[in-house]
Amino acid sequence: MATLTDPIADFLIRLKNASRATNDSFRAPHSKLKAEIARILKEEGYIWNYEVDTTGKFPELVVKTKFVDGVPALTDLKRVSKCGRRKYTGSQEIPRVLNNMGISILSTSKGVMTGHQARKDKVGGEIIAFVW
Repeated sequence: MATLTDPIADFLIRLKNASRATNDSFRAPHSKLKAEIARILKEEGYIWNYEVDTTGKFPELVVKTKFVDGVPALTDLKRVSKCGRRKYTGSQEIPRVLNNMGISILSTSKGVMTGHQARKDKVGGEIIAFVW
């Protein structure tokens, strides 16, 4: 197994590739942060479901992608904070994605949440990704 320098980017790219290839599901190595990102994507309607598979040597996250009339619910995504360059924002400067047609995912002191929820709770943090 290869060593990853940015496992969050790997998870997001697996999601994007599975959606574009019209795969029903995909697997990724499990972590708490990836599970929280999957929870947000499920709540926002970009994936059907996710679960943690612990039958193997290492736990894996199994994500079921969502399609509406054969078209992926996830159009595109962009990883904002990278390993070498973190992007932080205050609660007032959280960017809106495609005029609120997409979501931003933030890691805050109150946990992982969408940009809309972070604005509502008046908390800033690290911008993980933009999803639309």
